[in-house]
Amino acid sequence: MMDSVKYRLTVGYDGAGYQGWQMQVVGTGVQEILEKALAKLFSCGPRVHSSSRTDTGVHAVGMVVHFEVPKTEARMTPTKLVLAVNAHLPEDVRVLAASHPPQNFHARFDASGKEYRYLLWNHAAHHPLLRKQSWHVKKPLDLAAMRAAAKHFVGTHDFRSFRANPDYDTAHTVRTLTAVTIRGTGPLHTVVIRGTAFLYKMCRGIVGTLVQVGEGRIQPADIREILEGRDRRLAGMTAPAHGLVLWKVFYGKKAKGTQSADPNETGE
Repeated sequence: MMDSVKYRLTVGYDGAGYQGWQMQVVGTGVQEILEKALAKLFSCGPRVHSSSRTDTGVHAVGMVVHFEVPKTEARMTPTKLVLAVNAHLPEDVRVLAASHPPQNFHARFDASGKEYRYLLWNHAAHHPLLRKQSWHVKKPLDLAAMRAAAKHFVGTHDFRSFRANPDYDTAHTVRTLTAVTIRGTGPLHTVVIRGTAFLYKMCRGIVGTLVQVGEGRIQPADIREILEGRDRRLAGMTAPAHGLVLWKVFYGKKAKGTQSADPNETGE
C-alpha cells in the first residue's frame, strides 16, 4: 500500500468458539472478528496478515499480525489502538499489544520460529477451571519416560510421521525443533514445543505420542524409529485441540538450512 502506515498487533484468543484463525466459508474464524473490529476504526477496512494459522479449538496468546492503512487514517497511536479495537471485540478475543514496525515487516515471512504450549491435567478428576484449556489424562503418566522421549524430537528431522492428512502431497516435511520439554509438578504439566516451522497438527501428534509413552504404550527409544519410518500410522494419537496454545512467535535471523513452513499448513 502506497503512502501507508503499518501496525503490528499481538493477539490472544480462546479458540473454543471459533473454527480456527483463518477466515471461514462456513463458521467464524478469529481473523474475521478482528477485521470487522478494525473496519469500525479504519474506513479502508484493512486486511490482517497473520504469522500463523490455528485450527478449530486451538488457543493463542502470542499470535502476531500486521495490517496497513493510508497515512490519512493513521491518526491513532498504538496505545490508543489497543483500547479502541478491544472495545469492538468479544471478550474471548483481545489485542494484547500494538506497535509500528518497520514498513517492510511481514508477520509471517519474517517469523523465525514459534513456541506452542500444551496443557495436560493428569488426575482421576478433571480440574473444573481447566476443562476447556487442558487435556484430561486419567491414567498416571511416567514423566521420566516422556522426558526421555521428548529429547528425540529435538533437531532437524523428517516429521512426516507426525503430520495430519498423510495423503496431502507436502513437498517438504523436514522441520527443526529447538526444544521439546515437559514442565510442572503435581497433576498439571505443560509440554513446550519450540521450532522454526511446523506441519499441520504436528504439535498435537507429538503430544499425543508423548502421552502414549507416559502410559507405557510406546517406548522412548521408539521415537527414532517412528521418525525414520515416515508413516503417520507408526506414531501415537493426535492430542485434542483445546489443550494447545500458540504461545509466542519469534523474529530474528533464521538458522541456515531451515525450511519455511508450507503456507497451507499450521502447527496444530
